[in-house]
Amino acid sequence: MDDDRNLKLEERIAHLERALEEMSDTALRQEREIERLSRRVELLLAREAERETDQGGTVPLADWTPPHW
Repeated sequence: MDDDRNLKLEERIAHLERALEEMSDTALRQEREIERLSRRVELLLAREAERETDQGGTVPLADWTPPHW
């Protein structure tokens, strides 16, 4: 009886460890993707601000807030 119970517990623990590893890997991939996308957004905002300034704009639209804010 104890051996059967121990085996079931060991199987559950192994399953949970595998699930934890998979979730950890997923979180790491997501963190890297968020960092990559954040850098791209910053680059795009900088490019757009430069383009707006080159076209004679005074305040880049990315930095402009509507009057109701």
